[in-house]
Amino acid sequence: MISDFSERLIVQEVAPRDGLQIEPRWVETADKIALIDQLSLAGFSRIEAGSFVSPKAIPALRDGDEVFRGIRRQPGVTYVALIPNLKGAERALAAGADELNLVMSASQTHNLANMRMHCEQSLAAFADVVALTHGVAVSLNGSIATTFGCPFEGRIDEDRVLQIVDAYLELGMHGLTLADTTGMANPRQVHRLVQRVLTRVPAAALTLHFHNTRGLGLSNVLAGYEAGARRFDASLGGLGGCPFAPGASGNICTEDLVNLCDEMGLDTGIDLMHLLTLSRRLPALLGHEMPGQVAQAGRNCDLHPIPENLPR
Repeated sequence: MISDFSERLIVQEVAPRDGLQIEPRWVETADKIALIDQLSLAGFSRIEAGSFVSPKAIPALRDGDEVFRGIRRQPGVTYVALIPNLKGAERALAAGADELNLVMSASQTHNLANMRMHCEQSLAAFADVVALTHGVAVSLNGSIATTFGCPFEGRIDEDRVLQIVDAYLELGMHGLTLADTTGMANPRQVHRLVQRVLTRVPAAALTLHFHNTRGLGLSNVLAGYEAGARRFDASLGGLGGCPFAPGASGNICTEDLVNLCDEMGLDTGIDLMHLLTLSRRLPALLGHEMPGQVAQAGRNCDLHPIPENLPR
């Protein structure tokens, strides 16, 4: 049970990047921009607005430059870009990204599938990005994919994760993300690892990224919060998944997470009704239903009319 409700739970919206990257239907640049602009009005302080990867690798996000240049930026919102390498970092900086998110897997096998590099090569490439951004007003976040388990290698040793955390900090990363890329984490595992990581970084520098592949996404959020984490990725409608990890279904659903927090009295500063309106538009945009539940069921306070034929 959550014992302290006093600190805000910060939700970073990742649907424009992680959510759209595996969608088979092309989403027009103007529609991406409109979605981000609406999310910017919902109360988020952080939005992962796109990526600067090879268009051959992720064709759905090949318009990252246009998206970042076209969005209407709101004061107090950090617009994050995922970048794979030095070239991607150069493009993201030119497009005005506020933060660069660099990703390496804890699993060598997944890193080869996802980045086409060994982990040691990824770290060397990150050093080049750090050098590029020296003196530039941009934040750097290092994400660790497959933190809690790999679909190819299975369980990931916690000490391996902590070694990567230390390597990121030594490089000069400002923030860290522990990513459950294929939804293999469980609450006890999350609680234990988050406590260990928080001995190295403050809560303000740590993000947790969960998928709901096996139905434990929101449970893992609560476990992470109980352990001291305060920032969590989520995706509108429950969209998303890694195209290079078998079975990686969607991220935890933003509106479901915000609804959970609202019901528990845990402040997020996010407008749930605004989210529900946006989420209910996604099927028309993408051509399929969303896995999010609150958009379908409604909030607990959305009561139904009393049946007229009840016995008196």
